[in-house]
Amino acid sequence: MKKTSNAPAPMKLYCSLFGHNYEVSKKVTSHVKEYTCKCCKRQLTTNSNGDLTELTPKFKEINSILEEMYLRRTLRSQEKAYSTSIY
Repeated sequence: MKKTSNAPAPMKLYCSLFGHNYEVSKKVTSHVKEYTCKCCKRQLTTNSNGDLTELTPKFKEINSILEEMYLRRTLRSQEKAYSTSIY
């Protein structure tokens, strides 16, 4: 028979005692970033208010669409700057 214990994994225990150690895992835009805890791999992102929230599938989709729009916009502005600098 298997023993079940409710004790958290060692890394989760570390995070519960000392707090999470977040690092930027993805830079979506200059204001929106995704963070991952080095120990327990918990993922967070910034919401519209600038607060950290849990990275759910809904926020993953929002971030991917936001990243596409941001990249298109920056490429378009770079093309305009390049074409105006020639003349």
